[in-house]
Amino acid sequence: MGSPVAVIEAKRARGEGQVSLSPPRQSLDRDTRRREDDELVGRTRRGDMEAFEALYRRHSSAIFGLALRMLQNRADAEDMLQEIFLQAYDRLGSFEGRSAFGTWLYRLSVNRCLDHLRSRGAKEQSRTEPLTPELPGGSTTAGLRGLELERAIGELPPSSRAAFLLHHVAGFDHKEVGEMMGIAVGTSKSLVHRARARLKEALAR
Repeated sequence: MGSPVAVIEAKRARGEGQVSLSPPRQSLDRDTRRREDDELVGRTRRGDMEAFEALYRRHSSAIFGLALRMLQNRADAEDMLQEIFLQAYDRLGSFEGRSAFGTWLYRLSVNRCLDHLRSRGAKEQSRTEPLTPELPGGSTTAGLRGLELERAIGELPPSSRAAFLLHHVAGFDHKEVGEMMGIAVGTSKSLVHRARARLKEALAR
């Protein structure tokens, strides 16, 4: 039957269950989204694949946006999206619900992206592509020069890039960023501050 992510991707290829790459609709408050995610996680653990597909639909756009900005390559980001959700499916048993599923998923995603960037040969394999301004989460950087900003983000050191994206694009506070990246709150603030300074300098050129 194939992996659950492969099944979802096959349905997408047939035009079923399409996943938009625009920012997800944030009509639900965090508590409501967390309760609904927890219910879907529970159903997935009981073997309900439609529940996992629902989790994929709810979170794939945001995770793709993170991967695209972290890796600076669309093909790599698409591959990473599948790897992340496959790993999430395999690790659902370790999800204890102490944080929101979305937070847990972001932490897994950031670690996967950082591992990729730090892996041997990843630098040589990376093929920087011009990124379009219509990236997921782009509305949070309105007023900045789209393409130049995306390229400048791609030039940030991986840890600074991750902290900046989690805080300024995904909207997590520094405590959450610290938990996701395994760093202190002060370190998160410092990484974001340095990232903003470098972006400001790059955009002033």
